[in-house]
Amino acid sequence: MQTFQQYIDGAFDDGSARFDSIDPATGAVWASMPEAREADVDRAVTAAERALWSGPWPAMTATARGKLLYRLADLVQANAGRLAELETRDTGKIIRETSAQIAYVAEYYRYYAGLADKIEGATLAIDKADMDVWTRREPVGVVAAVVPWNSQLFLSAVKIGPALAAGCTLVVKASEDGPAPMLEFARLVHEAGFPPGVVNILTGFGPACGSALTRHPGVAHIAFTGGPSTAAHVVRNSAENLASTSLELGGKSPFIVFADADLDSAANAQVAGIFAATGQSCVAGSRLLVEASVKDKFLALLKAKAEAIRIGSPLDMATEVGPLCTRRQRDGIEEVVARSIAAGAKAVTGASAVEGEGFYYRPTILDCDGVTAPSVQTELFGPVLSVVSFDNEDEAVQLANSTRYGLASGVFTQNLSRAHRMIRRIRAGIVWVNTYRAVSPIAPFGGYGQSGHGREGGIAAALDYTRTKTVWLRTSDDPIPDPFVMR
Repeated sequence: MQTFQQYIDGAFDDGSARFDSIDPATGAVWASMPEAREADVDRAVTAAERALWSGPWPAMTATARGKLLYRLADLVQANAGRLAELETRDTGKIIRETSAQIAYVAEYYRYYAGLADKIEGATLAIDKADMDVWTRREPVGVVAAVVPWNSQLFLSAVKIGPALAAGCTLVVKASEDGPAPMLEFARLVHEAGFPPGVVNILTGFGPACGSALTRHPGVAHIAFTGGPSTAAHVVRNSAENLASTSLELGGKSPFIVFADADLDSAANAQVAGIFAATGQSCVAGSRLLVEASVKDKFLALLKAKAEAIRIGSPLDMATEVGPLCTRRQRDGIEEVVARSIAAGAKAVTGASAVEGEGFYYRPTILDCDGVTAPSVQTELFGPVLSVVSFDNEDEAVQLANSTRYGLASGVFTQNLSRAHRMIRRIRAGIVWVNTYRAVSPIAPFGGYGQSGHGREGGIAAALDYTRTKTVWLRTSDDPIPDPFVMR
């Protein structure tokens, strides 16, 4: 059994307690993890505060910070194989995806490395003749970065990268489900040479760790990825420290297929959108909205592709769908699918767990009559696709916008005018047209409504980790006139 440690103030330790981590492919314990509690959180935030204001980090130039980020990017790329294996072992995400994704994560650190010395203030053309006025962008402070188990090295990179580029320090809380790759990543932070306290990485449960971190008085900004219900607790906790928040939450993303679309290409994109990562993605295209005239043809294509998917060990490069991360996740999906079928949805394929060890669930397509089936409204975080047909563009828009979420969407059509109309009318932070699940460090992402606020990725993300300071410099040598009049 492997043993992992937490990382606080430049040193590794076992934490206040320990807990077991489960291999989703077998259901057996495979590793021992550190369980951070309130005292550990306080040590980590205190170390981050100290590193923010004193020592080598605040004295570094922005260019020097960028060079450390370049070094970290190189280490992530060099160790992508080890990190991918750990993520697959601890979360069940297939190795062919974790290997590719983690190698690309290095590009996010390179992007923010290059941006570090390009975060600029401005000189203001002020309306007073004897004043020079300019702005500076300074680090917002200590950042609490809370990341989920799925795609955690990617979802942490879009927080750690811009925060470090801006000069902040961080306490990163990895999910208690599958924290191994984040705890291993701490070794790369250490090897890259970041000063003690600049990046701290731990994991733990509920009030003893997550709540203690997000309400800690030393935290200035909370960057959270997870579900809306947990986010509500995070926002309430932020009232204790008045920390700013950026929230990347759940989704129930519409995947809209018009009759004129390239149906085979759209079907491949739909497979990527709902069955890749075993459906465990916040941008999963879990609601297929298909024009009624091509519904039967498109479902036949999808059914064939879904039933050809290879289910197996996540460590096998040939596997296309692995297990769900936890038993409770699989049990929750089984319950919602059963209620949906009872409400009238028809199982086109799947709709059952895979017998044997591990937390496997078959790729599932549910043909739903309207939007009342529970699977149409509930984010399942698994390989379950709900299908609803529409007759015209207005109905497609109405269906697309009929949930409380607004994270991602996909539109498949060869009509350019229609594509532009749909882009304007869909309430979502991302619109993919004739593609799906594409990402880049250059492009921001985030949601509307219950899918959160703030953006990750791109230049805007780095600016979110800064505060603006305005400097007034009087250039006149004359005495200040009437002191009782604001000038």
